[in-house]
Amino acid sequence: MSAHGTPIPMTSYASGPLSGEAHVPGDKSISHRSLILGAMAIGETRITGLLEGQDVLDTAKAMAAFGAEVTNHGGGNWSVKGVGVGGFAEPDNVIDCGNSGTGVRLIMGAMATSAITVTFTGDASLNKRPMARVTDPLALFGTQSVGRSGGRLPMTIVGAADPAPVRYTVPVPSAQVKSAVLLAGLNVPGETVVIEQEATRDHTERMLEGFGAEITTEVTDEGRVITLKGQPELKPQDITVPRDPSSAAFPVCAAILTPGSDVLVPNIGLNPTRAGLFTTLREMGADLTYENERVEGGEPMADLRARYSPNMKGISVPPERAASMIDEYPVLSVVAANAEGVTEMRGVKELRVKESDRIDAMAVGLRANGVQVDEGEDWWTVTGLGAGNVPGGATCATHLDHRIAMSFLVLGLCSKQPISVDDGGAIATSFPIFESLMGGLGAKIERT
Repeated sequence: MSAHGTPIPMTSYASGPLSGEAHVPGDKSISHRSLILGAMAIGETRITGLLEGQDVLDTAKAMAAFGAEVTNHGGGNWSVKGVGVGGFAEPDNVIDCGNSGTGVRLIMGAMATSAITVTFTGDASLNKRPMARVTDPLALFGTQSVGRSGGRLPMTIVGAADPAPVRYTVPVPSAQVKSAVLLAGLNVPGETVVIEQEATRDHTERMLEGFGAEITTEVTDEGRVITLKGQPELKPQDITVPRDPSSAAFPVCAAILTPGSDVLVPNIGLNPTRAGLFTTLREMGADLTYENERVEGGEPMADLRARYSPNMKGISVPPERAASMIDEYPVLSVVAANAEGVTEMRGVKELRVKESDRIDAMAVGLRANGVQVDEGEDWWTVTGLGAGNVPGGATCATHLDHRIAMSFLVLGLCSKQPISVDDGGAIATSFPIFESLMGGLGAKIERT
């Protein structure tokens, strides 16, 4: 069953050339953070290009429940009148974060050092995901949490009434954990320090600086040492949200795989902590170019042009690149299936605890469609069949995971037989215009 209602089976078919411009939604990571930091500032933050997928809408509702005034002005234009650092009110009801691991973990951090008690829940998928990776470091501030076995939602968080600053080394690369600790540190006197041994997406650090927080990053023998001075008065901002590189991955990969295609994807964020997929595709031989490169709001951006690329080769993706493309491995495996040779992906155990076990979900679906996949706990390999040689013909289980659904629908555009997914309903959580956008480019994707 879909995360938000009746299942929506979908099927994709081999399509003619894809062409045109793909105006993908705003960046989900930046959209979440814009709402949360806007709610923690004093004054009105105005946001242009907010992603209006269900994940972000759930975060907007949560900020309103904490006392911020959140207004949708239409067309992706929103405003948030914040309550200031430490100004969150205790919500009257349970905070439902739907399908969003990013949303719930960041919000937990933002409220963890205020003397309020909040209960969090989510959909069936989110309620299976581990929260201890966030609640354990938040406990160092004095925060208490009580949830289901295995540190799962529903969970009640009791914010620390007298929080003390912490110095925390993130045990595995996770921008969500890093960000939760930094957001908690905002309402703590003194300096909160987060150390990460592998760089992860740095939207939180960039945005905190933009809102006026005192934050520094230093590369040392320990890793990236991020120091935040607590209890600032955050200043409201005007934010233009770049287009989401994780969403851009789907029309880009579809164009690379569909004969004769030439697609332009404008205004994509190219933050180096997010652009690993595009680097990898180019290394495989994809005809992918950057046009109109520029910087807006501290974030590098460009227009991406993707053309059909029939001669791609399998590669070994460097494990240190995993953090910059962790959400894109499912659709990369689709590209790998159409390349020649083996594509090796290592250092990716984080995929096991996303909205689904993404390694298992993609492996099972790819095998059902005639592709050889080998896997271990933190690695997997795909043996490519060459351009257009994937047999297809199977129905794949999505496990309420939007990226699994979209990845298999992309595969169906270039396989010999159509490919179906059991439920495309979860796509709305991150990419609500996926069907219309892909259809506008010429892709044949139908609800079945």
